[in-house]
Amino acid sequence: MTDDQSSPASAPQYETQAVHVGIPRGNGVGLGLPIQQIAAFQFETLDDAAQEFQSNQTHSYSRIQNPTVRALETRITALEGGSSTVALSSGQAATFTAILSVCRSGDHVVATSSLFGGSAGLLNNILPLMGITASVVPNTPEAVQAAMQPNTRLVWAETIGNPAADIADLTRYAQIAHARGAVLGVDNTWGGVGYLCRPLEFGADIVTHSLTKWAGGHGAVLGGSVTVGEAHDLSGNPIYSEGSPTLLEARGPSALAWRQRWFGAHQLGMTLSPHSAFLIAQGLETLALRLSRECETALQLARFLAQHPQVAAVAYPGLEQSPHHALAAEYLSGGYGGVLTFEVDDPASFLAALQTVRIAPNLGDTRTMVVHPWTTTHGRLPEAARYAAGVTPRTIRMSVGVEALQDLQADLAQALQASRQTTLQQG
Repeated sequence: MTDDQSSPASAPQYETQAVHVGIPRGNGVGLGLPIQQIAAFQFETLDDAAQEFQSNQTHSYSRIQNPTVRALETRITALEGGSSTVALSSGQAATFTAILSVCRSGDHVVATSSLFGGSAGLLNNILPLMGITASVVPNTPEAVQAAMQPNTRLVWAETIGNPAADIADLTRYAQIAHARGAVLGVDNTWGGVGYLCRPLEFGADIVTHSLTKWAGGHGAVLGGSVTVGEAHDLSGNPIYSEGSPTLLEARGPSALAWRQRWFGAHQLGMTLSPHSAFLIAQGLETLALRLSRECETALQLARFLAQHPQVAAVAYPGLEQSPHHALAAEYLSGGYGGVLTFEVDDPASFLAALQTVRIAPNLGDTRTMVVHPWTTTHGRLPEAARYAAGVTPRTIRMSVGVEALQDLQADLAQALQASRQTTLQQG
């Protein structure tokens, strides 16, 4: 047994933190997170109220902070290895908050093309309204480096691309961003709240999640989060370095986390409800069990589909023939993810023939779901942007659940056969 395994001072493992962080100990204390369905919190004196509204250290109003939501934030911070987290109403709210925390009018973002359609929409449709420009480039260090500009404040990537299943070279992206005074933000939704990957350990400064996915885990709740690391250099960012006093002088090391809560919760009101926070915290307690099984099943299904004559291509970083396998082995632990994509000649007939697998636009659910990104999640993007994101008219994205492998494989097999018969009859 190693020293780390035997020492009582060792940090708890992921599974242990997922069920204990945020729950206090004590006689008569409930063994779980209570739902504090409260709008406002009281104060003894005017000075107490004034201090809280300046510091946000305790609670004043649930749009800003709530005890149940704070307990969830504490748990996410521990699981991602960060310093602070703000939980918000959706993953889209988290992405928007992360970007606005470091960008203002006149600034520039470099983003990889392997992006969730909603993130691409923010970059293409919303940020230009605010005077923020974005360059969307291939998911390679060379492309990111070439796109950097003097006013670039943020490099944005996804741990595992949606839906291309390519892997961001996090260490290199962090080096490129930091060399130009920018920060690295990573959407780690497919990384399972730190279970498969903790981007902050590879140099990322900001990590976001759609907590709707693996964190919630049961398709019952919406949520998002933004987590910041211990170390990030914002001295070259005018948002933090201009003014008297500067935001860095006024807020110190917590300036980035403060701005995210101020923007996402206080100003924009994209607040996570206490009941949603409770459901997500419950989901986190079984995330490791679910995602471990889903990764194992996804790998077996990827191998099955890769050998199937009716499947043109399979994208899954766990396959040894994947061009992203080496980076996946470097950055992912505990599995290669619970999502794969594959191409079929007739997506409509294939989807119609499924009997166990559901057609639904979600990820990370206990149920296996498929979607046709070309017409749904990425359907509003220009055609060129869809291809750049790894989406073609034949692409099927599958989020693997916890059902029995043999049942899922049998359903895919019969649907592929039925689709073939339909194609032959139409031909």
